[in-house]
Amino acid sequence: MEIEDINENKDNKEFILEAVKESGKNLELASEELQDDKEVVMEALKQDGEALEFASTRLKGDKEVLQLAIKTAPWTICYASEELAGDKEIMLECCKNYGQALYYASEELRNDKEVVKAAVENKGIIIKYASKTLIDDKELAEIAVKQNKQAFHFISDKLKKDEDIKKLME
Repeated sequence: MEIEDINENKDNKEFILEAVKESGKNLELASEELQDDKEVVMEALKQDGEALEFASTRLKGDKEVLQLAIKTAPWTICYASEELAGDKEIMLECCKNYGQALYYASEELRNDKEVVKAAVENKGIIIKYASKTLIDDKELAEIAVKQNKQAFHFISDKLKKDEDIKKLME
């Protein structure tokens, strides 16, 4: 499908549905109205989770839409609405596969041990985005340092002096 054809038919729902089935990122060329059409956006995301970038702000705040996008493109959590950035179910699932998602989590979830643990197990250095309370959690510090020794720099000063943590750095 050619870009010119998509541009000429950007308001034609049936045409755009076929275009996004071929390449989810063709959503970028759809009209604003169709970028806000859940059926069109879901089809685009089935083909390519990264197409979330081109969905309307309203649909980026739709839990079902976001869940579909992060299945294949977990980094798209960066487009989550403030409300969804505070949704434990979404953030927990995303952090298991993409530790960096913790960066986009709400302050409340950065203080949730289960969410932080999932993120740190995936990418140890991400402990730097945990709450002040959780960078002082020995279990999380051990997981983080075992996963990536650089995480040592982001744990609490108290834990940097802990003998068990020091052994992990040897």
